Amino acid sequence: MRRRQQPPLPKRHGLDPARLRLPEDGQWATVRDHLVERLPRVDPARIDEMLRAGEIVDLTGPLPPDAPFVPGGAVWFHRDLPVETEVPFEIGIVHRDDDILVVDKPHFLATIPRGQHILQTALVRLRRDLDLPDLIPAHRLDRVTAGLILFVVNPAARGAYQTMFHRRTVRKEYEAIAPYDPALELPRTVRSRIIKEKQVLAAQEVPGEPNAETEVELVEHRDGLGRYRLRPHTGRTHQLRLHMNSLGVPILGDDFYPVVTDKSVDDYTRPLQLLAASLEFTDPISGQPRRFETRRTLQAWSDLPGWSATAVE
Repeated sequence: MRRRQQPPLPKRHGLDPARLRLPEDGQWATVRDHLVERLPRVDPARIDEMLRAGEIVDLTGPLPPDAPFVPGGAVWFHRDLPVETEVPFEIGIVHRDDDILVVDKPHFLATIPRGQHILQTALVRLRRDLDLPDLIPAHRLDRVTAGLILFVVNPAARGAYQTMFHRRTVRKEYEAIAPYDPALELPRTVRSRIIKEKQVLAAQEVPGEPNAETEVELVEHRDGLGRYRLRPHTGRTHQLRLHMNSLGVPILGDDFYPVVTDKSVDDYTRPLQLLAASLEFTDPISGQPRRFETRRTLQAWSDLPGWSATAVE
């Protein structure tokens, strides 16, 4: 296995620097000229500022503003961070040992840095707060979904735990709150074909061979709402949300299904009522059975004001 090259810059805010490989061919005289063309969203004046400050480096150290372009070389730098609104919710620690960390992620916090969510992500917060710079997630949860995520603490164990999730040998259970329909026959297994196109917010179910499967069970109901147990056997994008919507009982607080609605990124009212409730597996390192359960509950089932079977967004 090819060993990953160590970046010549330290982590910042728990994040590795960006690595940019220089093309084997090109007519650029300097690295600066290439970066201006390669990074059209970055102001050239900002690139000049970073070069003057020694913030763009190669394996020999900081590059001067007139550093010549070297075909096939590489440069590293830390990207400027977007302006983020703090997500005012804590991450709960469920379990920690030398190999893994299991946490209870709150709603509205992304798992990993992406797009406009960088510092306000579970990974960056945990790396910083727990002083675990090599922490990596074994799987992910959507930003709007709360509940259990398993992170790998020991770099040597990453492959074993990530493979466990890739091969679907982890038994997952979710809890969801949605309208109660007495005519809906449950339990049942929902199968469909789900696709997700780039740059399109919502996934969709289309005709064709099923690639998504979910067991849906009604646990209890009251006041027009149902508490459902969901067991996914596959992991398509927004699978649980789509399958509940296809049954005519969309999950409360869902801003995508059945209709995409515009909601500010810092609007923390009416969170999606979906919770990753348990993870169960045979530990790939010790061979022992493991089961972890969330300590969170879903707001809608606690009869908080504003939640009702008819107030589904």
